[in-house]
Amino acid sequence: MAKNWYPIIDYDKCNGCLSCLNFCPHNVFELGSDGKPVVARPENCVEFCRGCQKVCPSKAITYYGDRS
Repeated sequence: MAKNWYPIIDYDKCNGCLSCLNFCPHNVFELGSDGKPVVARPENCVEFCRGCQKVCPSKAITYYGDRS
């Protein structure tokens, strides 16, 4: 799993749909107290996986470690 790659949620864009939480098979996300997803286990993220970003309809996810 990645130490230098994990999702960052832009809460100004996030609509709380939980697509990322429901998609991720690596248990990176959990439900926050405000009903929006939080990156609870960044160490579980697989380096260069962009699955949660692809399913996010609000385009609210970027990645720490992304150079593009």
